[in-house]
Parts: sequence; C-alpha cells; structure tokens
Amino acid sequence: MVEQLRREAGMKRMPVSEVVEEIKQFILLHEHEDSLLVGFSSQKNNPFRERASCQLL
Repeated sequence: MVEQLRREAGMKRMPVSEVVEEIKQFILLHEHEDSLLVGFSSQKNNPFRERASCQLL
C-alpha cells in the first residue's frame, strides 16, 4: 500500500486544462480511424452486426 502511494506521489502532475487539450488533439488526429464514427469497410469487419440465425434441417 505504501509503495503504491509513493509511486503515485512521484508521478508528474498536470493541470486538467492541459490534459483536456491533449486529449482533444489526439481525438482529432485519430478520428478518421474510428470505425464507430466513419463506419466499417465491410459488414464482415463489423463486430456489432446482426448474426445470421441458426437454421436446423
């Protein structure tokens, strides 16, 4: 427990306003890679697609 607190105390702290700006820049740079925003290249690549139902003969 004490070791964990020491590690956390040693971490570099940054103001939230700076971190938020960095996160926004990351999102803007990578939004073209986000399949939920731009869609999937094919339905096979979509893990959220509806699966075909099982039919028994």
